[in-house]
Amino acid sequence: MITTIFFDIGGVLLTDGWGHASRRAAAEKFGLDWDEYSERHEKVAHAIETNRLALERYLDRAIFYRPRSFTREEFSDFIFAQSQAKPDSLKLAEELAQSGRYFMATLNNEILELNVFRIEKFGLARYFSVFFSSCFLGLRKPDEAIYRMVLQITQRAPQECLFIDDREVNLECPRELGINTILFKAAAQLRTELIRYGIAITN
Repeated sequence: MITTIFFDIGGVLLTDGWGHASRRAAAEKFGLDWDEYSERHEKVAHAIETNRLALERYLDRAIFYRPRSFTREEFSDFIFAQSQAKPDSLKLAEELAQSGRYFMATLNNEILELNVFRIEKFGLARYFSVFFSSCFLGLRKPDEAIYRMVLQITQRAPQECLFIDDREVNLECPRELGINTILFKAAAQLRTELIRYGIAITN
Protein backbone atom coordinates (compact mmCIF):
# COMPACT_ATOMS: atom_id res chain seq x y z
CA MET A 1 0.00 0.00 0.00
CA ILE A 2 1.35 3.42 -0.97
CA THR A 3 1.72 5.77 2.01
CA THR A 4 4.27 8.24 0.64
CA ILE A 5 4.37 10.16 -2.64
CA PHE A 6 7.42 12.06 -3.89
CA PHE A 7 6.98 14.58 -6.71
CA ASP A 8 9.63 16.07 -8.92
CA ILE A 9 8.98 19.80 -9.37
CA GLY A 10 10.46 20.99 -12.66
CA GLY A 11 8.71 19.31 -15.58
CA VAL A 12 5.94 17.87 -13.39
CA LEU A 13 4.40 20.57 -11.17
CA LEU A 14 6.09 23.57 -12.76
CA THR A 15 8.17 24.23 -15.84
CA ASP A 16 11.87 23.54 -15.45
CA GLY A 17 13.59 26.10 -13.27
CA TRP A 18 16.75 26.60 -15.30
CA GLY A 19 16.74 23.74 -17.77
CA HIS A 20 18.12 23.36 -21.27
CA ALA A 21 15.23 25.18 -22.97
CA SER A 22 15.46 28.17 -20.62
CA ARG A 23 19.21 28.41 -21.05
CA ARG A 24 18.85 28.21 -24.82
CA ALA A 25 16.25 31.00 -24.70
CA ALA A 26 18.64 33.10 -22.58
CA ALA A 27 21.44 32.57 -25.08
CA GLU A 28 19.19 33.82 -27.87
CA LYS A 29 17.78 36.78 -25.92
CA PHE A 30 21.13 38.01 -24.60
CA GLY A 31 23.26 37.09 -27.61
CA LEU A 32 25.41 34.49 -25.86
CA ASP A 33 27.56 32.01 -27.71
CA TRP A 34 25.55 28.85 -27.00
CA ASP A 35 28.43 26.38 -27.12
CA GLU A 36 30.59 28.50 -24.86
CA TYR A 37 27.79 29.17 -22.38
CA SER A 38 26.64 25.55 -22.37
CA GLU A 39 30.17 24.35 -21.62
CA ARG A 40 30.59 26.82 -18.78
CA HIS A 41 27.19 25.91 -17.34
CA GLU A 42 27.94 22.19 -17.36
CA LYS A 43 31.21 22.72 -15.52
CA VAL A 44 29.40 24.27 -12.56
CA ALA A 45 25.97 22.57 -12.83
CA HIS A 46 26.65 20.07 -10.05
CA ALA A 47 28.06 22.74 -7.76
CA ILE A 48 25.16 25.15 -8.19
CA GLU A 49 22.46 22.47 -7.78
CA THR A 50 24.07 21.12 -4.60
CA ASN A 51 24.55 24.59 -3.09
CA ARG A 52 28.33 24.58 -3.39
CA LEU A 53 28.08 27.65 -5.59
CA ALA A 54 25.71 30.58 -5.04
CA LEU A 55 23.70 32.03 -7.90
CA GLU A 56 25.81 35.21 -7.91
CA ARG A 57 28.98 33.15 -8.28
CA TYR A 58 27.31 31.13 -11.04
CA LEU A 59 26.69 34.35 -12.92
CA ASP A 60 30.35 35.26 -12.46
CA ARG A 61 31.53 31.92 -13.84
CA ALA A 62 29.01 31.32 -16.61
CA ILE A 63 28.01 34.80 -17.82
CA PHE A 64 29.89 37.79 -16.46
CA TYR A 65 33.45 36.55 -16.90
CA ARG A 66 33.60 39.21 -19.62
CA PRO A 67 31.86 42.60 -20.11
CA ARG A 68 28.25 42.32 -21.26
CA SER A 69 25.75 44.70 -22.84
CA PHE A 70 23.14 43.68 -20.24
CA THR A 71 23.13 43.81 -16.44
CA ARG A 72 23.25 41.06 -13.84
CA GLU A 73 19.77 42.13 -12.74
CA GLU A 74 18.38 41.74 -16.24
CA PHE A 75 19.80 38.25 -16.56
CA SER A 76 18.68 37.22 -13.06
CA ASP A 77 15.17 38.51 -13.74
CA PHE A 78 15.08 36.39 -16.88
CA ILE A 79 16.09 33.28 -14.90
CA PHE A 80 13.30 33.71 -12.36
CA ALA A 81 10.72 34.63 -15.02
CA GLN A 82 11.08 31.21 -16.67
CA SER A 83 9.14 29.47 -13.88
CA GLN A 84 5.51 28.82 -14.79
CA ALA A 85 2.88 26.63 -13.15
CA LYS A 86 1.42 23.44 -14.58
CA PRO A 87 -2.13 24.03 -13.27
CA ASP A 88 -3.49 20.51 -13.89
CA SER A 89 -0.56 18.93 -12.06
CA LEU A 90 -0.86 21.34 -9.14
CA LYS A 91 -4.58 20.58 -8.94
CA LEU A 92 -3.78 16.89 -8.70
CA ALA A 93 -1.24 17.54 -5.94
CA GLU A 94 -3.84 19.60 -4.12
CA GLU A 95 -6.38 16.77 -4.32
CA LEU A 96 -3.88 14.27 -2.97
CA ALA A 97 -2.89 16.60 -0.14
CA GLN A 98 -6.50 17.28 0.80
CA SER A 99 -7.25 13.57 0.98
CA GLY A 100 -4.98 13.40 4.03
CA ARG A 101 -4.05 9.81 3.17
CA TYR A 102 -0.47 10.33 2.03
CA PHE A 103 2.78 11.81 3.23
CA MET A 104 3.73 14.12 0.39
CA ALA A 105 7.16 15.53 -0.37
CA THR A 106 9.14 16.79 -3.33
CA LEU A 107 12.40 15.33 -4.63
CA ASN A 108 14.08 17.64 -7.10
CA ASN A 109 17.30 19.15 -8.41
CA GLU A 110 17.38 22.93 -8.13
CA ILE A 111 19.49 26.01 -7.55
CA LEU A 112 18.97 27.22 -3.96
CA GLU A 113 17.76 30.72 -4.72
CA LEU A 114 15.45 29.50 -7.47
CA ASN A 115 14.12 26.62 -5.37
CA VAL A 116 13.16 28.89 -2.48
CA PHE A 117 11.53 31.33 -4.90
CA ARG A 118 9.49 28.62 -6.61
CA ILE A 119 8.28 27.04 -3.36
CA GLU A 120 6.99 30.41 -2.17
CA LYS A 121 5.68 31.81 -5.46
CA PHE A 122 3.59 28.74 -6.28
CA GLY A 123 2.54 27.95 -2.71
CA LEU A 124 3.99 24.45 -2.77
CA ALA A 125 4.06 24.25 1.03
CA ARG A 126 0.27 23.93 0.87
CA TYR A 127 0.70 20.48 -0.64
CA PHE A 128 4.03 19.15 0.58
CA SER A 129 5.36 18.56 4.08
CA VAL A 130 9.04 18.34 3.12
CA PHE A 131 11.20 19.50 0.22
CA PHE A 132 14.02 17.09 -0.57
CA SER A 133 15.91 19.38 -2.92
CA SER A 134 19.44 18.86 -4.16
CA CYS A 135 20.40 22.30 -2.86
CA PHE A 136 19.28 21.31 0.66
CA LEU A 137 20.74 17.80 0.71
CA GLY A 138 24.01 18.35 -1.15
CA LEU A 139 23.16 15.45 -3.47
CA ARG A 140 21.30 15.41 -6.76
CA LYS A 141 19.39 13.00 -8.94
CA PRO A 142 20.13 10.52 -10.43
CA ASP A 143 22.73 9.76 -7.72
CA GLU A 144 21.47 6.71 -5.83
CA ALA A 145 22.57 8.30 -2.55
CA ILE A 146 19.85 10.94 -2.66
CA TYR A 147 17.10 8.31 -2.84
CA ARG A 148 18.67 6.30 -0.02
CA MET A 149 18.89 9.44 2.10
CA VAL A 150 15.24 10.30 1.52
CA LEU A 151 14.17 6.80 2.58
CA GLN A 152 16.32 7.07 5.70
CA ILE A 153 15.01 10.51 6.67
CA THR A 154 11.36 9.60 6.14
CA GLN A 155 11.82 6.11 7.62
CA ARG A 156 9.65 4.67 4.87
CA ALA A 157 10.03 1.26 3.27
CA PRO A 158 10.68 1.51 -0.49
CA GLN A 159 7.58 -0.50 -1.40
CA GLU A 160 5.27 2.00 0.30
CA CYS A 161 6.75 4.92 -1.65
CA LEU A 162 5.94 6.30 -5.09
CA PHE A 163 8.19 8.70 -7.00
CA ILE A 164 6.96 10.77 -9.94
CA ASP A 165 9.48 12.30 -12.36
CA ASP A 166 9.48 13.36 -16.00
CA ARG A 167 12.89 11.83 -16.79
CA GLU A 168 13.46 8.11 -17.04
CA VAL A 169 17.07 8.38 -15.89
CA ASN A 170 15.86 9.75 -12.55
CA LEU A 171 13.57 6.73 -12.05
CA GLU A 172 16.12 3.98 -12.59
CA CYS A 173 17.82 4.05 -9.18
CA PRO A 174 14.56 4.40 -7.22
CA ARG A 175 13.16 1.42 -9.10
CA GLU A 176 16.25 -0.64 -8.28
CA LEU A 177 15.80 0.28 -4.61
CA GLY A 178 12.23 -1.01 -4.70
CA ILE A 179 10.47 2.35 -4.90
CA ASN A 180 7.39 2.49 -7.13
CA THR A 181 7.74 4.97 -9.99
CA ILE A 182 5.71 6.85 -12.57
CA LEU A 183 7.22 8.52 -15.62
CA PHE A 184 5.26 11.77 -15.91
CA LYS A 185 4.02 12.81 -19.35
CA ALA A 186 0.85 14.76 -18.60
CA ALA A 187 -1.49 15.38 -15.67
CA ALA A 188 -4.27 13.23 -17.15
CA GLN A 189 -1.85 10.34 -17.67
CA LEU A 190 -0.55 10.75 -14.11
CA ARG A 191 -4.07 10.65 -12.71
CA THR A 192 -4.70 7.35 -14.54
CA GLU A 193 -1.42 5.87 -13.31
CA LEU A 194 -2.17 6.87 -9.71
CA ILE A 195 -5.52 5.12 -9.85
CA ARG A 196 -3.76 1.98 -11.09
CA TYR A 197 -1.65 2.12 -7.94
CA GLY A 198 -4.82 2.27 -5.89
CA ILE A 199 -4.21 5.83 -4.80
CA ALA A 200 -7.36 7.61 -3.68
CA ILE A 201 -7.97 11.02 -5.20
CA THR A 202 -10.65 13.48 -4.09
CA ASN A 203 -12.63 15.30 -6.75
